[in-house]
Amino acid sequence: QVQLVESGGGLVQPGGSLKLSCAASGIAFSIDAMGWYRQAPGKQRELVASITSGGRTNYADSVKDRFTISRDNPKRTVYLQMNNLKPEDTAVYYCNVKATIFNYWGQGTQVTVSS
Repeated sequence: QVQLVESGGGLVQPGGSLKLSCAASGIAFSIDAMGWYRQAPGKQRELVASITSGGRTNYADSVKDRFTISRDNPKRTVYLQMNNLKPEDTAVYYCNVKATIFNYWGQGTQVTVSS
């Protein structure tokens, strides 16, 4: 059974930091890209950051220079370090894992940035 277990969300003040983690298990194939998406109320889900198996990264313009994505291939885990958080970063963050033709999603973790 495929599982993507996310952790690290929560409430933080503007300017604060959070680190999200997502551990994948039960995937029989090699993992290609791993990434994070987010969905704010009333908005579409959007890509935040992604990282290939070779370490190439891609970021949304709105998070460049504030967020850093990384992965631990043996642990099949992807991380998202979020610094200088802003109220507009408030959303449910979803982990995404691509393995061959398969596309897996985590259950989502809430990130709220508010004073």
